[in-house]
Amino acid sequence: MKISKRTQDMPASAIRKLVPYSDAAAAQGIKVYHLNSGAPDIASPDCVKQALAQRCANFHHLSYTNSAGLLELRQGLIEKYYRKVGIELELPELIVEVAGSEAFSVAMEIATDPGDEIIVIEPFYTNYQTFAYLHNITLKAVHTGIHDDFRIPDISEFEKLLTPRTRAVLISNPCNPSGKLFDKEEMLAIGEFCRKNDLFLISDEVYREFTYTDAPHFSAMNLPGCEQNVILVDSVSKRYNLCGARVGCIASHNKDVMAAAVKFAQSRLCPPVLGQYAAIAALDTPDEYFAQVRQEYIRRRDFTVARLNAMEGVYSPMPYGAFYAMAELPVDDAEAFCKWLLTEFRVDGETTMMTPVRSFYKTPGEGINQVRIAYVLEVPEMEKALDILEEGLRAYPGRTI
Repeated sequence: MKISKRTQDMPASAIRKLVPYSDAAAAQGIKVYHLNSGAPDIASPDCVKQALAQRCANFHHLSYTNSAGLLELRQGLIEKYYRKVGIELELPELIVEVAGSEAFSVAMEIATDPGDEIIVIEPFYTNYQTFAYLHNITLKAVHTGIHDDFRIPDISEFEKLLTPRTRAVLISNPCNPSGKLFDKEEMLAIGEFCRKNDLFLISDEVYREFTYTDAPHFSAMNLPGCEQNVILVDSVSKRYNLCGARVGCIASHNKDVMAAAVKFAQSRLCPPVLGQYAAIAALDTPDEYFAQVRQEYIRRRDFTVARLNAMEGVYSPMPYGAFYAMAELPVDDAEAFCKWLLTEFRVDGETTMMTPVRSFYKTPGEGINQVRIAYVLEVPEMEKALDILEEGLRAYPGRTI
């Protein structure tokens, strides 16, 4: 028997496709420094650990929740979190999802019919392409470049991509993988483009807490005149270091969008119950936690970018959001290099794992020699991982300079 051609052709995740090589190295006793995945080593808030321990000690059984999520969580998100960051929502305007991944997948399906198009800004989170493939959506890319610090081009570049099948613009702000932070003026321009052309704006804001400028994060939910255009995607994974909880949400002031989201939510019954319990407790996280985490990421970012740029032939622009740095390497093929590090290169029984970013681009030829590095380890560990990277670059047979 054969599996479907659709399944065979489905793109593999650039973030996880090299995991078998990492697992094989670990099985051989090799220590692998994981800079490939946005899975931080920072502790989750104490209030979450205490609440989960109490819930687990006392529950009789785990039942389904409302498909939209526990009322306590939805109300808590609206009153304790979103209002605090300047986003006003009513209860019917928010649904709890199975992480941000389900939220942006559902948002893409709500915005399009098969064969329709969504404009993205490249480089973009690689899983957008996976869900576009599954839903028969074409992504059309506005290009930003590493040597231009991923500056957003004039809105005329967006207009060039418009066709009768264009239905939405999809952004992540701050951006995974580039660390690009959209300023208010850029957001206003994109919002006006969507309003003028009757397009949805799907705004993935899961890294909202991780911004490294004096100006506050500007949410798409606050774009004037775009109340009916914006679909917000969010998650507790990064904010509270609860990646395994698999809890996110979708929000919009558009009643038709939320009515459709309810139907999708009903089809998967309910979000993870223990994850929802964790998310409820996380809403009581003190502000000091976020301040300390932010300062720690700034420290890791500054070290990582400086260390990368000190390597011969490497260029890495300064990111101003999320916890990723992109780097251009002096290699012929970044994916081959990353695989080589895992399968052939060792320094004192250790190696480093990164994410090649070719599939984060739509433009042919872009990103071939670039990687995404997640600065999710403490500085001493980052230093060891990047020392291995530098030695690997010196030894790699496919080095270009």
